[in-house]
Amino acid sequence: MGAKRMLASICLTVSGIGSGSAEAETLIINSYGGPYEGIIRERIIEPFEKRFNIDVVYDAVGSAQQDYAKIKATKGQPGFDLVVMTASQSLQGCKDGLLEKLAPTSIPNLSALQADLAAVAGECGAVHEVQYLSLLYRTDKLATIPVSWNALLEPELSKRVILPTFQNIMAVYLLEMMSVTNGGDLIDNVDPGFDAMAKVSAQSVGFEQSSAILESYLREGSVWAMPFWNGRAQLMVDEGLPVDYISPKEGTIPLVATLNIPVGAANKEAARKFIEFFLEKSSQEAWVAGYRVGSARVDISVPDELKDRQLTAGPDGDRLHLPDLLRLQEKLPEWAERWERDVVPNAR
Repeated sequence: MGAKRMLASICLTVSGIGSGSAEAETLIINSYGGPYEGIIRERIIEPFEKRFNIDVVYDAVGSAQQDYAKIKATKGQPGFDLVVMTASQSLQGCKDGLLEKLAPTSIPNLSALQADLAAVAGECGAVHEVQYLSLLYRTDKLATIPVSWNALLEPELSKRVILPTFQNIMAVYLLEMMSVTNGGDLIDNVDPGFDAMAKVSAQSVGFEQSSAILESYLREGSVWAMPFWNGRAQLMVDEGLPVDYISPKEGTIPLVATLNIPVGAANKEAARKFIEFFLEKSSQEAWVAGYRVGSARVDISVPDELKDRQLTAGPDGDRLHLPDLLRLQEKLPEWAERWERDVVPNAR
């Protein structure tokens, strides 16, 4: 997930009663940079501007974990009114009383979301996309197509792997999948995952937080394999780069992305309007086609080239691992310390 700083505001024009005067309302949105920014501008923000005569300027600061840390540190008044995070932060934010609860009475399109996926995010998150952790690799460099997460341990990938920092949820999900792959589980027995990640770290050239920087290593060919979200991986395939990606045989973990409103937001009604627009059928179809991700709506049309590469909680339940996200959030501080102590030093 990219992190470039800009100030973002949505200016909503509100007509004065009987006076003909107008007053600008500002909605601050926090989201991501990199390819995400360009696509959301084209597919969501610009159509939103045209329909509602709203001027949108974008704010891309921090990862989902960093964004929620800011919400928590400011007691729900982080300086933005709408934020893109994940189901983990949605659940934690509801539990902490720092995120606004969302309901179909004010956001009708919430009722159109697949119930099991909507439930993953809880009452405070509007699921606007679904991705999964994939294994992305260079097709022109590897002798054989990888099938397992343990492919990251193959000798031919020595110093040909790049890894996310622990502040990027990709690292957490990779740790959990390396645990499952090597005899552990998602939460209670992750020792096999840490042991495996120490070995993967020794294979790597280091760690980066930004998804845009991570993918640059694969683009230039200095790295041949890495974990990556399937939507971002598909964008690289679409460019014609010598890359491909898989959902390894051991399965994967979905990334349920959400739109959230901090409890201290100054412009909650404007934020709800934006969420309603993003969840519309036509908006979801535009987003899936543009960002190459999945949707929590089951009534949308999906491009043929994506249908076989997406996973959903229903038909693909045996391939998707769903950790208890609240328990996962509780484990993160302990795991972060262990990651810095036992995993990171092996890359040096």
